[in-house]
Order: sequence, then C-alpha cells, then structure tokens
Amino acid sequence: MNVVIDGATLFLLAARTPNVREFAFELALCAHLEAGFDGIVSRQLGASTGGNRVIDVACIEPGPGFDDRARITPETIPDAAIESRVGAGEARYWKDCFDCHPDHARSVTDRAIEIGFFESERRGGREYVRQVARYPEDWFGRIVGIENKPDLGTPGDLENQLRTDASLGLFDTAILATASHVTGAHLNRIPEEIGVWRFDPETETREVVREPTPLAPAEPGIEPLDRGATKTDVRVVSVAEKACTRRRLAERAYGKGWRTYEFPSCEKIEPRAYAGTNELPFCRWKGRFVHPAAECGISCPGHDPDDPPDVDLESERDRRSPWVREPDGQRRRQAGLDRFG
Repeated sequence: MNVVIDGATLFLLAARTPNVREFAFELALCAHLEAGFDGIVSRQLGASTGGNRVIDVACIEPGPGFDDRARITPETIPDAAIESRVGAGEARYWKDCFDCHPDHARSVTDRAIEIGFFESERRGGREYVRQVARYPEDWFGRIVGIENKPDLGTPGDLENQLRTDASLGLFDTAILATASHVTGAHLNRIPEEIGVWRFDPETETREVVREPTPLAPAEPGIEPLDRGATKTDVRVVSVAEKACTRRRLAERAYGKGWRTYEFPSCEKIEPRAYAGTNELPFCRWKGRFVHPAAECGISCPGHDPDDPPDVDLESERDRRSPWVREPDGQRRRQAGLDRFG
C-alpha cells in the first residue's frame, strides 16, 4: 500500500520488531532535519569517552572554518592524524610524529594519505609527510544530540541514556524524539535538561513538547561507567577530553552522514522520496520503507532476486547538505596523481 500525504510517502511503522520501527523513524527524522538545516546530519555515533553511549542522531552546526574543512576531504579524518605532530609546513619523518604504537601510527598515516589529509614524499628511503592544509579546529559549532524512541511504551534503557547525556554534557543540547503521545509521567522520568519532540513521520510534523536546557560542553562532565543495583560508578571527564570527543564525533558525522544503508538485490525494492530527499529504501511488497539489513533477503516471503536499484547516495547527500563529495583540493591532487598513471 502506497499512501501519499502532502506529497510525502507514508512511513508505516507497524514493523515486525522495535529495531525495524526505530530505523524507519530515524530515517524519516534525518530527512526531515536535513531539509531545514544548513549543517551536517548523521546517525549512530559514539557519544562518550568510554564507548558506552551511542547517540541515534547528531546535528553538527557549521563553524567559521567549515568551508576550509570541507575543502580537505569528504572522509572522516582520523583523530590520531589530527593530534599528531604532522603540520602543514615542512614535511616530517612519519615515525617522529606519533606517540602511539608504530603499527597504529603506520595505519593512521596510510589512511590520512589515502583520504588526502596528508601528502607524502620520500627522502633517502624514508617517508616524510605533511598536512595538505592546516586542520581548522573551528570548523564545527553547536552539536545537538537526538535520541529516538518512537514508542515510549517500550523505553528500554532510555532513562539512563538521557541521564548520561545530561551529566556528561557532551552536546550543546540533547533531545528525545518520539512518535508517542507524551504525558506528564513521561516528562517526570526524563531529565529536565532534555528537550522533547513529538515527530509524526506520516505528516512530517514536529511538535516541541519541551525545549531543551543548554548543557555545558565547556565544563567538566560526569560520565556514568557502570550502573549497579545500589550504586553507579562514575568518572569526571575534563574539558580537554570532552573537546577531543566532540571533535571526534563531529569528524565521524562529517564523513558518515545518515545514508548508511544499502539497497538489497530484490525486484520489490525501489528508491522513493521523502521530505525532499530521494533514494530511501521502499519495498512495494511490504508497502513501506524498510530496514534492508534487517528485513530484506532470502528469508523474506516477498523476496524476488534481481539487481539492486541504481542509486547514488553520496550524490544525494552532496545535493542536500553542505558536505562536499569532491573538494577542489582533492580533485587537483587526484589530477596530479593521474599524470603518473
């Protein structure tokens, strides 16, 4: 069934599992946010120093150096490459630029060269590297973290996740997005700093139930490590550590975006438009947008083997956001390399 409401294809969220339902909700919200936001929208990003928190959606506002960052590479720049002693001036011997294990340093160097952040030259059998352009630390501004929970009747670990966001203060603001009717009881269980949106994917409407309270990313934070029945182990996270974590999250968001799905090899799947963006995975057999990795394949009763649709998700991202697929600097470097076959 294909229902159209105000030009938008209906997201039917009555899927087989909560995970599938949340995926459809998440894609709808990302498309909706991207349509009205001149920044980077990404999904499923590490949002803690200890690796125990993943945020569903993050919105990265551009800072003064955004264009300089976009000119370097469309990929995520490794944190170790940014923090290394490789500069944009004189090339240095790569081994002298890292404090980590040589194997990791070699891997980071290779990746930085591959994506165009480092350029290399050889002298006397040694490899020397420099940044192709100085890394702009001010390329991003505010970061908004959004946790999706379309059905508040199955909250899972939602309360603890939001308490982590509030106490750590990694984001400038943090928001809960839901499709459920939000009651006073719901609000009482959610930290008061957390904003609440009610988002309806069918009509593309977003209601602000509660405005978020600004958090404190420029101050030390408290990160819960292990919650037990009677106590919670925590650690104090310094301002410098939070700044590094924010940069790492912003870099990952820039390189990743939110179109991380692949179209399956099935005749029933096709790209459809939603909120002004194209190429979202729609299944004609199910009559709705689907989670290809979880719902598609030979185990699906409607599976009909065929070549996957011809889509270009990177071009669509380039069209819809300030992310730059082929920076001028990278094109010039590639043209120079092409001369050498």
